[in-house]
Amino acid sequence: MSDAFRHPAAIVESEHIGPGTRVWAFAHILPGAVVGADCNICDHVFIENDVRVGDRVTVKCGVQLWDGVTLEDDVFVGPNATFTNDPFPRSRRRPAEFVRTVVRAGASVGANATVLPGVIVGRGAMIAAGSVVTHDVPPYAIVVGNPAYIKGYVAPSAAGPLRSPAAAPVGAVPSGTRTLGVKAVTVRELKQIEDLRGSLAVAELGAGLPFLPKRFFVVFGVPTREVRGEHAHRRLHQFLVCLRGECTLLVDDGVTREEIRLDGPHRGVHVPPMVWAVQYRFSADAMLLVLASEEYDPDDYIRDYDEYVRARRGTRGSERE
Repeated sequence: MSDAFRHPAAIVESEHIGPGTRVWAFAHILPGAVVGADCNICDHVFIENDVRVGDRVTVKCGVQLWDGVTLEDDVFVGPNATFTNDPFPRSRRRPAEFVRTVVRAGASVGANATVLPGVIVGRGAMIAAGSVVTHDVPPYAIVVGNPAYIKGYVAPSAAGPLRSPAAAPVGAVPSGTRTLGVKAVTVRELKQIEDLRGSLAVAELGAGLPFLPKRFFVVFGVPTREVRGEHAHRRLHQFLVCLRGECTLLVDDGVTREEIRLDGPHRGVHVPPMVWAVQYRFSADAMLLVLASEEYDPDDYIRDYDEYVRARRGTRGSERE
């Protein structure tokens, strides 16, 4: 505590408070808690023993961090946000071990939000004020409501939500291929043929479809608040076309994120290996066709975003060599 500030009205029993941290009036930090450097612990905050707080964390007034809660570096917790650590609490019945809740680096928890025990809030995620978080929150997702659902994703600049580019109407879709800022992802406008008998959208191998598919699957009947994907592939290429209805595809290469609104069979997206992809905001009638370059292999999936970012960094190092 020698390099930390403690308000005279604060109770700081822990000796593990990092340099530059400020603890304000009526805060109470128990002996076993660990608080990192340059944190701001505001008035009326209570931090229990088995709590780990990283560096540069802000905890606003009226927050209690109970045993089992971990806040990684650069987390923001708004006023009166509530963390829970026992899924079935009873008076005077202490569980043998509390469920661990983790808020990953750079995430924000809005005022009066409630986070249930055992939840992992992903890196850079944003929980809106008043939300009730009952499930894990993906990295950089924006969640709202009770129960909380994904409404959008944070822009790479962290200045606000990610915005999907406006989709051209079907009759005005230009031909050709558009390259995104996310490495190697392309949006391909498919050739359409229309006459009195109906409409046809077609893509030929080579020009329209950049690989030979070995399997396909169709995603449909998705509740509109549910999320699909949330993984990357090590070797697999995918080509996605929304045959009916609409959904949003998010692609992320670990540096840049972009959204593409898929709203009909006139548009497909090629997602190459080592790109993180998420599909969400499905309309009730959405039917998403996914063509895959390889047969199913569970070892080809990377399902943890932090593991994906580490793998991407290794890939970039190999490319430079």
